[in-house]
Amino acid sequence: MGIFDKLRNEFIDIIDWPDQDAETLVWKFPRYQNEIKMNAKLTVREAQQAVFINEGKIADVFQPGMYTLQTQNMPILATLKGWKYGFDSPFKADVLFVSTRQAIDQKWGTKNAITLSDDRFGMIELRAFGTYAFRVTDAGKFIKEIAGIEQEYTTEEIGGQLKSIIATRFTAAAANDIPIEKFASNLESLSAIILEKLNADFDDYGLKITKFMVENVSMPEELKKEIFEYSRLNKVDMQQLAQLKSAKSIEIAAANEGIAGMGAGFGAGLSVGNMMANSLSQASSATQPQSSSTPPPLPTPVQYFTGIDGKQAGPYDFNQIIQIIQNGTIRRETMIWKTGMAAWATAESISDIGTHFNNVPPPLG
Repeated sequence: MGIFDKLRNEFIDIIDWPDQDAETLVWKFPRYQNEIKMNAKLTVREAQQAVFINEGKIADVFQPGMYTLQTQNMPILATLKGWKYGFDSPFKADVLFVSTRQAIDQKWGTKNAITLSDDRFGMIELRAFGTYAFRVTDAGKFIKEIAGIEQEYTTEEIGGQLKSIIATRFTAAAANDIPIEKFASNLESLSAIILEKLNADFDDYGLKITKFMVENVSMPEELKKEIFEYSRLNKVDMQQLAQLKSAKSIEIAAANEGIAGMGAGFGAGLSVGNMMANSLSQASSATQPQSSSTPPPLPTPVQYFTGIDGKQAGPYDFNQIIQIIQNGTIRRETMIWKTGMAAWATAESISDIGTHFNNVPPPLG
């Protein structure tokens, strides 16, 4: 630098950041040991804030606009410097410009699977990823908590910190406050919930998450199907759903000739069909006004289920169970469950059907 440049730059009288780019978040105004001139002009453009720092401490923060630097618009710096009645030129201070424009299309994701505990589905592992956008709302907080005093600070440098914070907050919110159904279905609603919870924390850093999207949540397909089925329970009459499941199991039993034969399966199918019709009739009549002259519906017959070779079949009514015992398909040690039982038990231990084994001839050979 020549002697004339040194003389010309002895004091700084214009402070601004004209060449702001999309990737730079913080830019330190270069003083080169020069001092700021009294009544210097400070220009803070749109989507910028300017922070004056005195001996490592944050002093005054300037919003967009043009300023003539005097004690009245630098109250904190004036106090730190001891300027009670004005100040004499020059003075020294670090000036950091902070971009407040949106940083868009930032990526986030969980590096490892998140383990959640759900009262209905037990321990669950899932992964998630998506995008987010953010902006600086408070330059002073941002410099103090995140950026520090550097010559330049970019979105790439903050990316690792923000991803870590987001993953931590996402995990905490997922574990404590969000129903597991949200992860399997409505990602838009899930994104809105997480966005609200993130901004409650990011305000402490002088940041705001302006957009947060969960683009994908990965979990076992079997779990997804179970969650979808569980969520439908609130939409479907429970009794009708139980009867529908029973009908499906009868279809399997009817197709398996090794369990009570086709006749038994067909008979059981007719029985369940009748029970379903009765159930639907009862559900329909329950919505109609009842009079004292109308008799109550008949009680639902007790239903029996069998467990043979590790496969469940049923339901059967009492007469069908006795018939299957008589044809030798059900033995004393066969596992049986009927309506009202807490667990499966051997056929001979169930009082109402155990005595019928005395009338069954022993196997040949």
